[in-house]
This record gives sequence, C-alpha cells and structure tokens, in this order.
Amino acid sequence: MTVHRDLQSPSVSVCQSQDQSGKDSTNENIKILAEIKPEHQQFLTPHALAFVAKLQRHFNSRREALLKARTEVQAKIDSGWRPGFLPETREIRESEWTVAPIPNDVSDRRVEITGPVDRKMIINALNSSAKVFMADFEDSHSPTWVGTMDGQKNLADAIRRSIRFDGPEGKIYTLQEKTAALFVRPRGWHLVEKHILVDGKPVSGSLFDFGLYFFHNAKELLARKTGPYFYLPKMESHLEARLWKDVFEFAEKEIGIPHGTIRATVLIETILAAFEMDEILYELKDYSAGLNCGRWDYIFSFIKKFRNDPAFVLPDRAQVTMNTHFLNSYCQLLVKTCHRRGIHAMGGMAAQIPIKSDPKVNQEAMEKVRADKLREVRLGHDGTWVAHPGLVPIAMEVFNETMKGPNQIFQRHEEVQVSAEDLLKVPSGEITERGLQTNINVALLYLESWLRGTGCVPLYHLMEDAATAEISRSQIWQWIRHGRISKEKFTKIFDHEVDAIKKTVGSDRFQSGQFEAARQILLDVSTGAEFAEFLTLSAYSYLN
Repeated sequence: MTVHRDLQSPSVSVCQSQDQSGKDSTNENIKILAEIKPEHQQFLTPHALAFVAKLQRHFNSRREALLKARTEVQAKIDSGWRPGFLPETREIRESEWTVAPIPNDVSDRRVEITGPVDRKMIINALNSSAKVFMADFEDSHSPTWVGTMDGQKNLADAIRRSIRFDGPEGKIYTLQEKTAALFVRPRGWHLVEKHILVDGKPVSGSLFDFGLYFFHNAKELLARKTGPYFYLPKMESHLEARLWKDVFEFAEKEIGIPHGTIRATVLIETILAAFEMDEILYELKDYSAGLNCGRWDYIFSFIKKFRNDPAFVLPDRAQVTMNTHFLNSYCQLLVKTCHRRGIHAMGGMAAQIPIKSDPKVNQEAMEKVRADKLREVRLGHDGTWVAHPGLVPIAMEVFNETMKGPNQIFQRHEEVQVSAEDLLKVPSGEITERGLQTNINVALLYLESWLRGTGCVPLYHLMEDAATAEISRSQIWQWIRHGRISKEKFTKIFDHEVDAIKKTVGSDRFQSGQFEAARQILLDVSTGAEFAEFLTLSAYSYLN
C-alpha cells in the first residue's frame, strides 16, 4: 500500500494495489480533506485507513437504507400512525433467552462517569473512583477534525497508561494505579465524518470513530485484561442494532480476535427504540453490555417524532421530570427487559456540578442528585451516570447502601407491566415565558460553545451537552407550530435574550466568538417550515 500526498493540498489519497489475499483490487480512493498534525499520523496509517474503508464499503449502503427507513416511519407518524410493540417479533419478546455473560471487569457498574475525549477529562474521569468512564465522541464532543483526532490519540495513550496533561497552573495529571473501565461512544448512524472521503463520499462518523479506535486498541485492551467496550447512541430500531452486530463480527474477524470480544451498551434514547428493547438485546446478544436510559435524548425524540401532532406538545422541560408517567414507564420497562435477559439496566445522567461559591445552593443540588440516584436504585437499575467527578461519591454511597452485590440483575420485576399507552402518555404542565427564555438562552450558549469546538458546557450549575440544546430548540419549534406561542413573541424574546447575552459576555467576546452563527442557526431550526432532524447536522458545516 502506498500513500500519495498532494503537495498543493492538505488532503491525502491512499491507494492499495493488492488486497490481503494478494489479488489485485481497485484503488482504495481514500482522501483526507484536512491537515494531518504530526501527532496524528500514527493513527491515520494506510492500514488503519484501509480498515475504515472496508467498514464503509461493507456497511454504508445499509446505514443509508436504515436512515431512509427512519424518514418513512416519520411519514407514517405524521399521517396518524402510532408506534407499538412489533407483532412480527412477538416470539422474541415472549420466549426465554439471555445474552452472553458480562465480562468480569464490568460486572459492577454502579457508578459511571461520562465526558468528552479531551486529555484532562480522560485522566480525571479514569481517576474518579467511578467503575466506568464513557469517553464520548458524540453528544458531549464537538466533532472538529483536530478535536476528533486528539480524542483518538488521548484514548490510545490512556489505554497504554502513557497519558499525561500539564496544566497551565503547573499541575501534572497522570493516571492512578486503579482506574475506571473504559467504554467509548462513537457518533450515531446519522452523522458523517466530512474530512474523510471513501470513493468520493464522506465516511460514516460511527464507522470512523469505532474503526480507528478498534483497529489501534482492541488487542492492546485484551492484553491488559479488559476489552473493546462501547456505548451505542441514537438507534431507532433493532435493525440498526443488527447493523452494529454485523460491524462487530466483521471487525473481529478482520483483526483476528475471538467472536464476542466486543461489548456494547445501547442507549435507549429514542421513543421508537423503547418498543424494541428485547429485539435490540436479541440482535446484540453475543455482544451486549445492557441498555441505558438516555433520558434527555429520549425527551427530544418524543418531541421530534410527534412534532406535528398537537396532542403531543410537551410543557416546559423543567416540568418533564423522571417522575412523569411516560418516563417512569420507560425506565421500568428497561429494567425488567434487561434483567430478564441477564444483563445490566443502566440509569440516566445527573447533570449537576458542584457549586463551590454557594454552599447552601450546592447542598440543595447534591440532594437532588441523591434523590435521583435513590429513585434509580430502588427502581432496579444496576448503575447510574454522573457528569462530574464530584458527584461520584454521592452516587456511589446511594448504590452501596441499597445494592449489596455487584448488580441486581437477579431481580426480575415480573410485576411490571408497561403498555404502548404508558410509553406514549403525554405529561401535563404549563408552557411559560420563563420556559421559552430558558430554552433560547441555553440553546444559544451551548451552540456557541459547540461551534468553538467545546461540546460539554457548564451552564447554570449543570453540565450540558447537545441533548439539552436539542430539547430546547425542538420545544420552541413545536410550540410555534401548534400556536402555543406566536412567532412574534418568540422573535421578541429571542432578540432580548441575544442582547442579554451580549451584555453579560461583553461586546468583544460576543464579536470574537461564534454568537452570530449560533443565533442564525438557532433561528433557522426554531422557525423553519420543516423540522431539522438534528441540530448538530445543521451546524456541522460550520466546524473545521
């Protein structure tokens, strides 16, 4: 294999004259449409790129077909159809089977911490005393080219325990002897990596993130008595899980590791996936590490899928708590399903962060965390998520007090009965001007940060990611669409919030940042005639 570098362009073309069997093959035709920093060259080798290209060529057409199927389902919903449990897979739901046993190093997952793939975050999270760290290329990551490639390097260094971060204050960050187990979340099926072209088309972001990480680290992880573990986001059907299963089988064969080495937890964060939990576990049964309640994206999906139905308008997002019937039902069903199949049922995110400047407010916030984690462990969850190392001890204490073993998978919860009506029950509540202001403000501040390359943003004592911005802008669109607020009122409050942000950050910071781009993007997706499927798709063209 030879690499041809165009001296007039930062792109790289990779050509392969022979495949692994020695037979002639067509040119790989892989192009990198970005500058390759010296520290990234070891990850973009011809062999690594060829592996990603194989994944793309084998699976991208199916990925595109599944994305098309999403639009067809949406058209059915817009015509009045309502989702339910699939009659054609009834046998899978009603028969007795279990997934493969979980590896020993991740049998206890009572507290997991999540965060982006930047160097300091990885070190602090692995050192946090959490059982698992989920390193994120998705919602808490702004997928700039440099940021994404830095993430690949940072993870490889962490696995080999050579990672180090020298803080500007002079503090040196390195790994402790005992660290959390590592899971990685690649981007969802709907996203692409625009800087890599295979046969003239952008490569799937999912396959790129997974492919590079797996190619460079799978055998190293096995040598260190762990494995390539993943979180899989945004799936809407068991057929999308089947695609991941086939990707895993192909990847394992390509690099020569045993079948079933890969393990993956699926985030149930779309309303359609909630009706196919058994089927998703069944498709991935040799690879399953359970299911997770991705609560914020789940709310976003609920709004998105039923956006054109006035009966499905949600109140202010602050009123859509986990105690609402549809969210509590979804959590109960997830726990029951996972435990019946012999695998972990993971709880959702506590987004609070410690408030050092105000002890009283901090105590109130931490009590909310404690109450949320107590609700989860009593519901039967085997673990939970936090967004900040400071919350690990609180969540750990709650789970330690109630869950004496490594998990509570043995609790079957056969008394739980969840119907389609339970999952589709719209919560009551009010739509307020304050709720509209909050949605505009948070979406603008988050999006501006994302456009600058930061996808995990502390706002108002919460650690926010793209899911919060998605809920915010989708609610605005839905409220305008169904006349709950007028477009004129929205425009007035929108302009007021932009001015307030400008006064808060200062004119220089406002002009030098990405506020104008954020303002235009949010305006477009909030007031457009058609609903934008993902905010990050609309904004990706702005990133380098």
